[in-house]
Amino acid sequence: MKNIVFDLGRVVFAQDPTKSSDEFKQFFSYVAQSPMPRFWVDYDLGASDFDTVVRELSEYRGVGEDFTREMILLAISRQETIAPTAALIADLKAAGYKLYVLSNMSREFIDFLRQQAVYANFDGEVISCEEGVVKPMPEIYDILLDRYALDASETMFIDDREENVKAAEAKGITPFHFDRNDYEASCCKLREILL
Repeated sequence: MKNIVFDLGRVVFAQDPTKSSDEFKQFFSYVAQSPMPRFWVDYDLGASDFDTVVRELSEYRGVGEDFTREMILLAISRQETIAPTAALIADLKAAGYKLYVLSNMSREFIDFLRQQAVYANFDGEVISCEEGVVKPMPEIYDILLDRYALDASETMFIDDREENVKAAEAKGITPFHFDRNDYEASCCKLREILL
C-alpha cells in the first residue's frame, strides 16, 4: 500500500457531542441518514449555494431562516480534528505514505477545514462541491485515481459510510470502513494494517 485516502466528516473531523445541545443534534440528525436528503446532497455537489440550503433546510425543519443560518454556521465552527486520526495521519506521513482526501463537502465547510493544521499533511484532494459529483458515484473515484495517477491496487480508502467504501472497492481500491462511534478502535486497526 502506497496511498491512503481519507474521507473527512467523522473520520478526520467531527463535532464533540458533549458540546452540543439535544436541539442541535436533532436539527442535524438527517446527516446520519443514507441517503441524505436531496437538499444536502445538492449542497455537497456544489449545485446549490449557502442561501439556498438555508432556505431548503428551514422548510425541511419548519423553522425560520435566521435560526437555520446560525445553526449551520455553528456546525461549521464546531468541527474539531479527531485526535486519534490526526496522530495516525502524522505517523503515516512520517512512514512515507502519500495521503489524500476524498470527501463529500460543501464550500463553507471545506473552506473552514482547509485551515486546520492536520490538513497540511495531505498531498492532494478531491472535494465534491468542486467536482459536481459525490460519493458513492463512480466518477468521483475515477477523478481521484486519474488526477494523482494512483494505482488502485496500491490505494486504501477510509470512510465511515459503507456505501462509499463499497464503491471504492468496485474500483479496485482497498476499502476500510471507519467506525464513527469508535475512532480509537478504527485507528488502532489501521495502525496494525499500515504501520
